[in-house]
Amino acid sequence: MVSFLKKLFGAAGSETSETVVRGEPVEYNDYQIQPAPQAEGNQWRLAGYILQGQGQDHQEVKFVRADLFSSRDEACEFALRKGRQIVDEQGDRLFADRGESNST
Repeated sequence: MVSFLKKLFGAAGSETSETVVRGEPVEYNDYQIQPAPQAEGNQWRLAGYILQGQGQDHQEVKFVRADLFSSRDEACEFALRKGRQIVDEQGDRLFADRGESNST
């Protein structure tokens, strides 16, 4: 019963807790888009990062969407599409309100 509740509510350490492995970044309009789907049970949630700059000037913004996919590869493909859309719509505004670097 306890393990059922952990899975239901996503307790730390359970199989439903967030698992993120970043994919290879792809260059797009002076940015890099890096897919990072999150494992959720037997599915993958669309997520990724948009990166700008390098070294000390490195900044990144994470995006997560409600979309779920049956394979990690499919989630990566759609994360790249969504990242391109975000860059096209927001561009430099993504980083305008971020006074300090968001590097990890």
